[in-house]
This record gives sequence, structure tokens and C-alpha cells, in this order.
Amino acid sequence: MAKPRLPRKTLDTYAIKGTNKIIKAGDCVLMRAADSSKPPYVAKIEKIESNGRGGNVQVGVRWYYRPEESAGGRRQFHGAKEVFLSDHYDVQSADTIEGKCTVHNFKSYIKLDAVGNEDFFCRFEYKSATGSFNPDRVAVYCKCEMPYNPDDLMIQCEGCNDWFHPPCINMTVEDAKRLENFFCQACASHGEKKADDAQRQPEAKVDNKRRRR
Repeated sequence: MAKPRLPRKTLDTYAIKGTNKIIKAGDCVLMRAADSSKPPYVAKIEKIESNGRGGNVQVGVRWYYRPEESAGGRRQFHGAKEVFLSDHYDVQSADTIEGKCTVHNFKSYIKLDAVGNEDFFCRFEYKSATGSFNPDRVAVYCKCEMPYNPDDLMIQCEGCNDWFHPPCINMTVEDAKRLENFFCQACASHGEKKADDAQRQPEAKVDNKRRRR
């Protein structure tokens, strides 16, 4: 006669095998891909369970998708460390967990002094069944009207405060790094017009203050 299955037990924490890292529900982890040539998957731990004897630990996870795993694939504005929190839930063996990682919100990520191998960021939720994103739009910048990619250098106009990619304004990245002040073409032209008007009308006030980055 087969032994009755013991009810599964919810665990508060789990020690990742081969490491001294402790995880709990709400933590983000790297999980080994079946194809060793692929990078590990990123997941958020929803629950940790074991069988009644304390073995066979499994984790309920919510997957993060990389841009190339989503409908439409990777686009120019996607960062190298960008992931999308999906509606795809799964149960996996805890043995497949390779380590902990941190998925930052976008504002926190761009403030990091240094980005480590375990740092990622998320600014979209992704519905895997429909291929739709939430939010479905974000702020765009530059003449190319693209969302901000934190991996790309951008420079800010001191007139309109918009941000620009150096190549979009016929400038090299090296030249952009040497800039102390920058005004986009529209603001520069507007400034020249104001200067001409000031010369024709001496009593008009000219604001010489410049907003710094």
C-alpha cells in the first residue's frame, strides 16, 4: 500500500545551495536555464515550499522577461539590463536557483553609481498572452522621439531641458563628453533672435542666466 503524501509545508526562507545567500518570498533570483548557452532567467519568488520531511524544496515564481523574449523583441531604447515583470507564474525546483539579484525600479537604477552583474531594472509589466505592456507609453526624448535608454549617453539642453543623443544632433560621443554647456538648435536659434531684438530695442531686458545640467 502506497504511503500517503504528506502535505507541503510553506517555508519562510531558503538557503541557496552552494552559497551563503538566504532568500524569502518577494526576493528576486537568477535561475539556471535548461540551455547552458543562455543567461540565467530572472524571477521573483512568490512562495517557498517543501514536502513534509523538509526536502524537495520548490519555489513558486513570477518570471521577468527579457526584451528579446517578448513580442516585438528587443528595441533600440531597451537597456541591456532591462526586464519586464510578466503575468507568467510557474513552480520550479529550488535547485535551479543560482543566486540572488536585484530588480530596481527605473528611477533607482539610473541613480546607481555602478551597475553589477546582479542589477536589473524594470519599467514595464508584460502580459505574455497578449504581448501588451503596462504602461503602454512612456516619456520620449530627443529628435528621434525614443524613450530613455540608460546605456546611451544623452546631453540636456539648458534652454528647453530636453535630452538628446549626440548622433541625432550630428555630434560624436567624445565631443558631447567635453561639453560644458549645450543648447539645442531650436533654443540656440531662439537665443540668436532674442539677441538681435535686444540690439534693435536697447531698453528691452536680456536674460543672461543659464540653467546648468
